[in-house]
Amino acid sequence: MSTDVATDQVLLIARDVFASMIDGEDGHLNAWEGGTPAVEEPVHAWVDLFGELSGRAVLTTATSTAHDLARALLGLPADEEVSHDDLVDAFGELANVVGGNIKALMPDAAKLGLPAVADTVPLLEGALRVQELALSWRGRAIVVELWVLLTGGGQ
Repeated sequence: MSTDVATDQVLLIARDVFASMIDGEDGHLNAWEGGTPAVEEPVHAWVDLFGELSGRAVLTTATSTAHDLARALLGLPADEEVSHDDLVDAFGELANVVGGNIKALMPDAAKLGLPAVADTVPLLEGALRVQELALSWRGRAIVVELWVLLTGGGQ
């Protein structure tokens, strides 16, 4: 069973999601130049994938960037404070949509878990990271990871 999800497929998914949900136009999300950057004060959003091939799709960015993404998604003014609930809802929804589109690329990933947002990502026992893609949204780093369970089976 293949665990390959091509980098260019993940990039196209992320670009489409950001163009439609965040920016309203193409061109603001691109591949990061150079190696994967360290993300300071990170916040993570993820969804678990269940099926013949199970795993997790994770988005990681700086907390300040996550706040700006939430403002953009929720249509809030640039100077408006983002509540914790709004951050969880908006950044979680981004992970949900990106993860749902990645799920469509995987063999028989029939179910998508609920999105979660936290300062750390819980360990997914038996999983291997098969994709790490660093992106630049308006010059700020967002990292997309795909983890696949090697032990098989989901829920």
